[in-house]
Amino acid sequence: MRPPPPLLLTMLVLAAARPGCEPAWDPEGGCPRSAAADSAMCVDLQLQTCSDVTYNRTAFPTLLQHRSREAVESSSEYILLSVLHHLLEGQCNPDLRLLGCAVLAPRCEGGRVRRPCRHVCGALREACQPAFDAIDMAWPYFLDCGRYFSGPEEGCYDPLEKLRGGLDIEEALPSGHPPTFIQFTHHSYAQMVRVLRRTAARCAHISKTYSIGRSFDGRDLLVIEFSSRPGQHELMEPEVKLIGNIHGNEVAGREMLIYLAQYLCSEYLLGSPRIQRLLNTTRIHLLPSMNPDGYEVAAAEGAGYNGWTSGRQNAQNLDLNRNFPDLTSEYYRLASVRGARSDHIAIPQHYWWGKVAPETKAIMKWMRTIPFVLSASLHGGDLVVSYPFDFSKHPQEEKMFSPTPDDKMFKLLARAYADVHPMMMDRSENRCGGNFLKRGSIINGADWYSFTGGMSDFNYLHSNCFEITVELGCMKFPPEEALYTIWQHNKEPLLNFMEMVHRGIKGMVMDKFGKPVKNARILVKGIRHDITTAPDGDYWRLLPPGAHIVIAQAPGYSKVIKKVIIPARMKRAGRVDFILQPLRTGPQKFLPGSRRGGLGGEPQEPDEEPLGARRQPTTGGSKPWWWSYFTSLGQHQPRWLLKY
Repeated sequence: MRPPPPLLLTMLVLAAARPGCEPAWDPEGGCPRSAAADSAMCVDLQLQTCSDVTYNRTAFPTLLQHRSREAVESSSEYILLSVLHHLLEGQCNPDLRLLGCAVLAPRCEGGRVRRPCRHVCGALREACQPAFDAIDMAWPYFLDCGRYFSGPEEGCYDPLEKLRGGLDIEEALPSGHPPTFIQFTHHSYAQMVRVLRRTAARCAHISKTYSIGRSFDGRDLLVIEFSSRPGQHELMEPEVKLIGNIHGNEVAGREMLIYLAQYLCSEYLLGSPRIQRLLNTTRIHLLPSMNPDGYEVAAAEGAGYNGWTSGRQNAQNLDLNRNFPDLTSEYYRLASVRGARSDHIAIPQHYWWGKVAPETKAIMKWMRTIPFVLSASLHGGDLVVSYPFDFSKHPQEEKMFSPTPDDKMFKLLARAYADVHPMMMDRSENRCGGNFLKRGSIINGADWYSFTGGMSDFNYLHSNCFEITVELGCMKFPPEEALYTIWQHNKEPLLNFMEMVHRGIKGMVMDKFGKPVKNARILVKGIRHDITTAPDGDYWRLLPPGAHIVIAQAPGYSKVIKKVIIPARMKRAGRVDFILQPLRTGPQKFLPGSRRGGLGGEPQEPDEEPLGARRQPTTGGSKPWWWSYFTSLGQHQPRWLLKY
């Protein structure tokens, strides 16, 4: 059982007083509607938990029949809103709180109470219900979309309309500058969102923005995508992602991706053959800031004043690049088991019992949704490109070369960045990162320093995606005047790296009727790391030049073996298709290598967080782990949150 955080206990102790309404009085778990619900005397809103709503006047009694501010503050409903952020570990925040405030402290203007819109409640419930299911909590009765909400015809309002306050306000470009102009400045969260949205609007036929989730403090993790058909996976088109600002105080990568988005859009419109070829054959996803909350902490200190660690972690005080499942330890165990699969390793159940940041969950969900082939994470603090594994094969060794089965390919990927970066190739030992000079400014992560829970190892061991880590410079928060130079140093490496997604082979795996075979395995002899086909049957296998024996197999089909030769100068993936024949009926046959699953299975679908996964094991029908947070409420404990 988790010990309740002191802050939660303090809040809950304050809630021992009788709430303004008992849901048990109503057969549907609600409270009676006030006869004067739509006409009331407006008073100032003075509730701390609801201080950031878009209105400042409310009325009593409320929709839940609370007759004073004190009654609201002592109610279990209000206390729930105060702690829901922590219970759900940042998910659906602050949306749920703002929606709940619209019921607990209804909007009042002109002597009339306005109810929140039913469709807003419905959409939020659909999005947030899994978060409640995950901790075995019932949906709060006072967020019943049918009882406390109304339709547009009744004059409802959207309490979440201003949630991204100021983000829709367009900033004019400096006078006299063309739309292609890039401002090499630091961007606040709101400025970053505006630039990305403006860029997507300029290049709407090849670009769009979308959110993969929210940070712990409720900021969208906004991605801008470039593709000939944005918004959808195209057959045989590889997917690339670039991620910046995983550590909030390492901001150069954040800015590089904001500039890169504008550059790709402008160069495409100007007719650059290279950029048009890249965007017409590749789907590129840029996430400039994975840790916008940490960035706010670092930006408050500013460039030149930021400490080495201020803002590094997210709002939960978690290092996001130590927060992914440790699959590398499991890989080392499986690697010693003959015939066991050591790729597409499942996320262990116990991982979900710990503290998992919403930002981390968003990345993992993103990876389940899109069949990424190549990725880079942009950091700061040194000048080097590192590649997996990041965790030493002997845990006690802080520095030990620990290669993946695809070590040759990872070195090519790292060199694709470092070899065209002017400062990484600078021969001066006095330069930033001079100690990596003899290595060519690339290094195996564990040979640099070993750590668990990194994003690169997780990408490689859980999915088909190969990810490297790029350290952009020794200054984590560079001054604004240095940003243009940093961009000039990294523009060509970023483009060169993204073009590497077309190295190796690609193709389709189909049955004899031409039907795609999803999750078929592509094996390469001598490289103990398989990749799997996407739902449409297409695949991409990054491979170094040379001769390779490639095998395609799937349950119920005979395997197909082909020999491929990749020339050293080949920059476009060779097309290698496979047509699988069904196994003949009769006694069940086992494909060679089918034991490569640890416990004798084919690769599973990449895991989603299981419902109830964050719940600690319980026995004998005991209450969920979070129930202890509410025990101080005596007879007025919110039993309406219990499912059983």
